[in-house]
Amino acid sequence: MQRGRHYGTQMERALRGEITPEMVQVAESEGWQPEALMAEIAAGRIVIPANNRRPRESYCGVGRGLRTKVNANIGTSKGTSGIEFEKRKLDISIECGADAVMDLSTGPDIDGVRRALIDGCPIAFGTVPIYQATVEAQEMKGAIINMTEEDILRGVQKQAEDGVDFMTIHCGLTMEAVERLRKHPRIADIVSRGGSFLTGWMLHHQRQNPFYAQFDRILEIAQEYDITLSLGDALRPGCIADATDRGQVQELMILGELVQRCRAAGVQVIVEGPGHVPMDQVEMNIKLQKRLCEEAPFYVLGPLVTDVAPGYDHITSAIGGAIAAAAGADFLCYVTPAEHLGLPDEQDVRQGVIASRIAGHAADLAKGIKGAMDWDKAMGKARKDLDWGEQRRLAMDPTAFDKHPHTRDKTGCSMCGPYCAMRIVSDYLGRPAGSC
Repeated sequence: MQRGRHYGTQMERALRGEITPEMVQVAESEGWQPEALMAEIAAGRIVIPANNRRPRESYCGVGRGLRTKVNANIGTSKGTSGIEFEKRKLDISIECGADAVMDLSTGPDIDGVRRALIDGCPIAFGTVPIYQATVEAQEMKGAIINMTEEDILRGVQKQAEDGVDFMTIHCGLTMEAVERLRKHPRIADIVSRGGSFLTGWMLHHQRQNPFYAQFDRILEIAQEYDITLSLGDALRPGCIADATDRGQVQELMILGELVQRCRAAGVQVIVEGPGHVPMDQVEMNIKLQKRLCEEAPFYVLGPLVTDVAPGYDHITSAIGGAIAAAAGADFLCYVTPAEHLGLPDEQDVRQGVIASRIAGHAADLAKGIKGAMDWDKAMGKARKDLDWGEQRRLAMDPTAFDKHPHTRDKTGCSMCGPYCAMRIVSDYLGRPAGSC
């Protein structure tokens, strides 16, 4: 059953003092009181991505004081993947505990792919509308620069109607921000695909970014369907040497102003953050965003803390993600081992989701998020008791136990054998391991 527009967005309803079913569910899952969650949604510090045309059984909240959430990017690329391949990656993302997925398809039949994926998706579903608008302009009009503002707005509308919960909108990339980039050159220039598409269009036409110029119309669509706008970081640094430069900060300042416009319209909003950032600048970037964007939930890609580990960027991003989330980032976009190499396969997706979940949980422990320490205490007890079944149940990735069969029993594991520290100390303390 579809919910009508007259109910309003989650934010509008929170501002009226209404506790929605989605708020109740999120509050229960996070161990919060619904009234407290409602107040944070009203203030814009927490969002619940929930398109009102796509009721689901499960919702998640993103924002201050909640468990750090993880997004997995999937989607076709021309000539290298198809719907069935992406469906498998969707299934793996869900199995591994992702809280959201984004369809970044640029291959054939983008509408068909999105609808097939969203039909089987029980978690929050996001898109980047500029991708489809650009691909269609290239294919139907011969060039990206032939894309019109109406093409972009129609794409946003169509994806909203399909039930997309959150959308990356590259609205902070203005002519002024591009000029800042000109005056402060980078090594990697613009690495955001959406940012590069829009920059080419803007410079060719010498006109303002359509997402910025038509932001009020974007807000109308978002308000109608309760789309959570994810304000994109088109000028995110694409290498360590470019981090925290004038272009990035200029865009962030504009995004802070647009956060205010979203809240004034009752539209839920999050802000996207940088990609490549050295460790000593990660916390500063988080605090700068939180200050300029008035505590809006922060969604970061990684961040990756070094450029020299292709094939292992799920690790470089997990390092940065843990630091970022501990400093206040709310939503981590996974990075897979295939980053900078090619389209990720199923195993890459698994490793990317698990790495980001590890980063998020480590940060939740540091922040004292409710329930985070309970999980680790339970695992500690299971290890003490040599309870392998319970350890597997508690593991973030239970399949890890399947990779080492016949290596464990009640006396220990194959690493220490009869010299298991847990068993030896328990014996001397008069409490045999495995007795609890």
